[in-house]
Amino acid sequence: MHAQPSRKTGSASSAASSFEHADVGLPVPQRYWAMLVIALALTLAVLDSAIANVALPTIARNLNASAAASIWVVNAYQLAITISLLPLASLGDRIGYRRIYLSGLILFTVASFGCALSTSLPALALARVVQGFGAAGIMSVNTALVRMIYPPSQLGRGVAINAMVVAVSSAVGPTVASGVLAVASWPWLFAINVPIGIAAIVGGFKALPMNPGHESPYDYLSAVMNALVFGLLIFAVDGLGHGERFGYVTLEALGALVIGYFFVRRQLTQTAPLLPIDLLRIPVFALSIGTSVCSFCAQMLAFVSLPFMLQENLGMSQVETGLLMTPWPAIIILAAPISGVLSDKVSAGWLGGIGLAALTAGLLLLATLGPHPDPLQIAWRMALCGAGFGIFQSPNNRTMLSSAPRERSGGASGMLGTARLTGQTLGAALVALIFGVAPQNGTIIALYVAAGFAAVAAVVSTMRVTQKAAQPA
Repeated sequence: MHAQPSRKTGSASSAASSFEHADVGLPVPQRYWAMLVIALALTLAVLDSAIANVALPTIARNLNASAAASIWVVNAYQLAITISLLPLASLGDRIGYRRIYLSGLILFTVASFGCALSTSLPALALARVVQGFGAAGIMSVNTALVRMIYPPSQLGRGVAINAMVVAVSSAVGPTVASGVLAVASWPWLFAINVPIGIAAIVGGFKALPMNPGHESPYDYLSAVMNALVFGLLIFAVDGLGHGERFGYVTLEALGALVIGYFFVRRQLTQTAPLLPIDLLRIPVFALSIGTSVCSFCAQMLAFVSLPFMLQENLGMSQVETGLLMTPWPAIIILAAPISGVLSDKVSAGWLGGIGLAALTAGLLLLATLGPHPDPLQIAWRMALCGAGFGIFQSPNNRTMLSSAPRERSGGASGMLGTARLTGQTLGAALVALIFGVAPQNGTIIALYVAAGFAAVAAVVSTMRVTQKAAQPA
């Protein structure tokens, strides 16, 4: 695979040239348009990870499918994203982030239209696989593009916007789905992506910057091995959480370990590996990855278990549950931009440690709610969790991105997304496992486990205070 041609046209060309030589990011008007495109596309990709969950019963009835079979509407999307995230990030380093991003956005938009027109479960699942590959194109290089859009001195602001979009889109997915289903049928969950996707595509061609890439050959065998390792791991973790036969889970885990061993050995011989093991040798990058995995695991444990606690333990309605969980994402919207600006001046180790300590405290306070709390008692605890998560995420992502060499921004972006997905997958599987082992007290136990992961993340984050990034931002 060769680098994209050096010939460029229009405003994107002049912006790219300015970026490559002066390292000042995009000029201010174009910078805002580029970030709007990033935000729109990322919202669609992340939202569709959660939005289908709420509609599964309706989809199963409408398409005459079993509840178990309908799960593939969710799993197909998640699996496609996870197995292709790192290969597409590596490809972005070679042929340009803009090309990968726009190709992914186009594929996602077309596949969304296919989902809306599906009349059978296999057709819908297939369209969701294609949609997942498109979402991976968006997620794999979005932070690499943010690094090109903003100058190094303001990188924290761009990363904060990115982090805010991811966090809020993940949190409000069920609420958005419920709102759409209240006024329209399930195909509209996917049809509404089409006009937004088209607008983002048009804006992307006009505003997103280009990078030259490099001419290293693409490692197709590593891409296949990556897909097998992450695919088998997902099946093993999901099977463990849902009580599949232990023999099957063991075989899947062993298969992932064996292939993973040879996969890692192969990456150690590459100058620009698909799995960026070389970046993990940078201490601050490795610690940021660990912080991200643990924190997203904690968040997913809470998001999945809290509705059960509010509805089954405390007798809240679905509407009340949605309203009481709203302070979490709402406070993230306020905290993330402030933390992003601070991250350009204050150590991410301290900011992350403070934020994750607040998240730990909020989760413990939620786990120890009395039997008859009033709504305000629940709401301020949710707000504390959201503030903690919002304070942590932007500095963590900025450090992860800026500690990698600039020409490896795609690999760093892919690892950022992989860390998030790994944490979310592990958190969801742990909730299922806890509910299976302790059905009576599962919600409370899940919140204590979430607090444990958040506390570990806080400790790991503060370990970065004494570390220096190996590369300049």
